[in-house]
Amino acid sequence: MDEDKRMKDEHVNNLLHGVKLVDILERLVEEYGWKQLGERVNIRCFNYDPSIKSSLKFLRRTPWARDEVEEVYLELIRFERKFKKGE
Repeated sequence: MDEDKRMKDEHVNNLLHGVKLVDILERLVEEYGWKQLGERVNIRCFNYDPSIKSSLKFLRRTPWARDEVEEVYLELIRFERKFKKGE
């Protein structure tokens, strides 16, 4: 039973749990646009003829790039949470 509780706690604390890559990418494009996103994560699919489809294909095959995109998303979510709390 302790392991079940521990795993549940991990999911609660993981801001990426249950969030699809396509949702992350769409949110970042909505927030920053392709140009600024390409400046934050310098990858070709963001800077040259960007599209959700081509970016998803690249990110699914390239772990380091996906990690960077996820980190930008986490920074955005943390900032929004902090701002909502009024800190």
